[in-house]
Amino acid sequence: MKNPIEELNRTFDNQLRLGIMSSLMVNNEMSFNYLKELFQTTDGNLATHLKKLEESNYIKVNKSFFNKKPLTIYTITKIGTMAFKQHISALEKMIKKMK
Repeated sequence: MKNPIEELNRTFDNQLRLGIMSSLMVNNEMSFNYLKELFQTTDGNLATHLKKLEESNYIKVNKSFFNKKPLTIYTITKIGTMAFKQHISALEKMIKKMK
C-alpha cells in the first residue's frame, strides 16, 4: 500500500494552483480578472500558475473579446477534475492516518 504522501499531486503543492483548482471545481468557469481579484495576485504570477495547470491539461483556456476588450475564461477539464479529486483523497487519507 502506498504512503498517502506519495499520492499527492505535486502540481497542487502551490497555494495559488490549489486555490485555482478549488475555485474551478465549484464554478463552471472563471475569468482571468476574477481569479486575479479573488487571489489578490499580479497578472504575471497568476499567468505563470495558470500556464502550469494548462500544460498539465488540468484546465482549458478560452480567449475571446467582450465589448472590444480581451476576455480570458478558464474551465477545469475532466483530467483536471480527476487529478484534483485524487489529490484531495490522498490528503484525506493522510489526515485519517494521523488520527
